[in-house]
Amino acid sequence: MITLKSSSFPSRLTAVSTKARTRVVSCRAVSTASVDKDEKDASISGSEEDPEAAKVGAKVRVKVPLKVYHVPRVPEVDLYGMEGVIKQFVGVWKGKRISANLPYKVEFVTEIEDRGPVKFLAHLKEDELEFLD
Repeated sequence: MITLKSSSFPSRLTAVSTKARTRVVSCRAVSTASVDKDEKDASISGSEEDPEAAKVGAKVRVKVPLKVYHVPRVPEVDLYGMEGVIKQFVGVWKGKRISANLPYKVEFVTEIEDRGPVKFLAHLKEDELEFLD
């Protein structure tokens, strides 16, 4: 009889036999960087060939009414008309496209009474943004 036990992160499986023989089965993740050591352009994120990744650093304006509730000590922030900068495109992970619902990570700076300027991030869709550059 063989039972599988999960040992430690990342996804390592160990097979243990109740008989005198013991077999070990392990499953380990392989990064794309270790496979492509010979190539100079080995990339884990794969963002260089993605056209959306070229938009990182672009100035954008929110063109739809949208409220966020995650800014500390502020009950709600209305993003409509606010300008920000795209910090990251999260629709690509380890070189593969993923189905991110809100793929653009945008940084905003807003002035809050008694605190001064506050930076915060919000994830948005492309149809909620107007590109200014």
